[in-house]
Amino acid sequence: MEVSPDTKVEISFIHSVQKTRVEELLTVDESQQGFVLYSTRYHSFGVGLPFMETDGNFHQDGNTFVMDDMNRHFNELNLRTGVGTELTVKLDGKSYRLYEMFEPGEEIDIRIAPRGKVIWEAIKQRGN
Repeated sequence: MEVSPDTKVEISFIHSVQKTRVEELLTVDESQQGFVLYSTRYHSFGVGLPFMETDGNFHQDGNTFVMDDMNRHFNELNLRTGVGTELTVKLDGKSYRLYEMFEPGEEIDIRIAPRGKVIWEAIKQRGN
């Protein structure tokens, strides 16, 4: 799919320890070379989730914890499917259930190719 700097990307998954949903909200960066994480929303407070002042602006919205203004830049998104994580990526409103498309343990790299196109690459887990 073609992207522009206002293309929205949402990664959602079930946290492996907390067992509650986490949503990471990103956009394509201005140069269309990577992604910017601007907000994380989660539904239980715990290990591995942002909460420090240096991470952004933390607040609670009802039963949801929100970290806004994160401004973290990534050249590519490196994801891995897991059992029970329900890893899903939404690109400009179109949802891709990666946990149904790929086997558990597969690494999925998402990056922006020349001419502003998003590409996916799945890498089977090496090993046994």
